[in-house]
Amino acid sequence: MITAEAAVRACLDRIAARDEAVRAWEFVDAGGALACARERDRATQRGALHGLPVAIKDIMDTADMPTSYGSPIYAGHRPAADAACVAILRAAGAIVLGKTVTTEFATTFPGKTRHPEDPARTPGGSSSGSAAAVADGMVPVALGTQTMGSVIRPAAYCGVVGFKPSYGLINRAGIKPQAESVDTVGVIARSVDDAALVAAILAGAPPAAFATRIERPPHVTVYRGPDWTAVEPAAEAALDAAASALRAAGATVNEARRQQLLVDALAAHLTIVAYELARGLTFEWTHHRDRLSAALVGLITLGLETPFTAYVTAQETAATARAWIARSFAETDCWLTVSAPGEAPVGLHSTGDPVLNRLWSLLGLPVVTVPAGRGPAGMPLGVQIIGPRRRDAALLGTARWIERTLA
Repeated sequence: MITAEAAVRACLDRIAARDEAVRAWEFVDAGGALACARERDRATQRGALHGLPVAIKDIMDTADMPTSYGSPIYAGHRPAADAACVAILRAAGAIVLGKTVTTEFATTFPGKTRHPEDPARTPGGSSSGSAAAVADGMVPVALGTQTMGSVIRPAAYCGVVGFKPSYGLINRAGIKPQAESVDTVGVIARSVDDAALVAAILAGAPPAAFATRIERPPHVTVYRGPDWTAVEPAAEAALDAAASALRAAGATVNEARRQQLLVDALAAHLTIVAYELARGLTFEWTHHRDRLSAALVGLITLGLETPFTAYVTAQETAATARAWIARSFAETDCWLTVSAPGEAPVGLHSTGDPVLNRLWSLLGLPVVTVPAGRGPAGMPLGVQIIGPRRRDAALLGTARWIERTLA
């Protein structure tokens, strides 16, 4: 049986060999991780995540490591306590290797991370470092957050599994907020099983609760929504190929009709995020505006200029859309669509377009992305599987079936 120390050393060796090229890490605590591993190996009692090396997105507080939130404003900042999700992982026996790169306050201004397969391409954002570290074999599991598409898109770009649970399933205490009514803690891993195990522990559920295996092929609804003009031919072909493979394996597959309510909800999402972000970053806006990126200044300005009545209307639109889509799951197990517009784009000035993820973030639905082939440049593509809110275990069971079918 492999020891915790051996597992940590293997991760640290990979980081030492590869991170100069990938730049996934903001901070690595090699000494602390090895000391923790030795302690785990001496322990007589073992938690559900005993000895598991993990990475933490640098938007989440860690008491023993710097937390900079992707901003020069907080360089060297040392929080007084761990974020709730970090504390839960440690209590379950996991070993924190360090902090992975995030975009500025988990918004759109890119960090330093490169795609592990092609350093000229973005790994996505804002959980860029977490996705790249898992994809490159530096760590088996990493935490991320999603407000727009920050777990699903980078996981898809990097060819790994991403799980964004139902809104509120995992405690957000100790995480710098972007938009409090949307922000969600997620997990990036190499398989649905690995993501499900970590998510179960974070949610306070027994591991078996998220280990569901479905007994029949699922009913799948393919969705091509109002954001479809952004989808590249290779991504649509991957979705079609996935749907055909699922149908051949016994799944019932049909197509969703376009709903104006979902078009309206997509627009409402940006209103809500900008409005809440502008208030959440009041201190930084007031005292350190000159240290914010132009992109973030623009988003905060949009939020400050948004009337309260527009924000309320957007929240009402979101609530109506949530009610409608909840009813839609009476007729299907999951919705299926592409995870990103295409392959990870060339260039490091942008993290890619989250338009295909924003709707599900707003609606608070659980989402899993799994690999679904490769595009014309040989880079990973993915499909995202969306389930009913608070039915995360059922969605993970469906995602396992789809993952196995597409493998």
